[in-house]
Amino acid sequence: MPFPPFFDSLPELDVPFDSSVVTTRAIGSPEALAVFFDIHQDTTLDPHSHGDQWGTVIRGELHLTMDGEAHTYRPGESYFIPAGTVHGATIPAGTQILDVFAEADRYPVKSR
Repeated sequence: MPFPPFFDSLPELDVPFDSSVVTTRAIGSPEALAVFFDIHQDTTLDPHSHGDQWGTVIRGELHLTMDGEAHTYRPGESYFIPAGTVHGATIPAGTQILDVFAEADRYPVKSR
């Protein structure tokens, strides 16, 4: 199911992928950044680390590797990535994920 139309009015983020690969919509506060990711093409995230991250799969699946251990998450399943944990992922097209980052400035808002 696509995200509801009012999500289109939420800010889009400047992420290192073209909008043909992933669409982002965000809700932010001074304490955290909540991001709805809509994956349009199979996507790979190279290993990296940052502050705390919590997420849940809404549709599709997420293949997440944390500190060398592989996990697969499906709709309704959540994960937590502690600050500084090296992680990477492969995400099939059609997946939707909600991620909440403890770093409110994790991604800048894209200019309109």
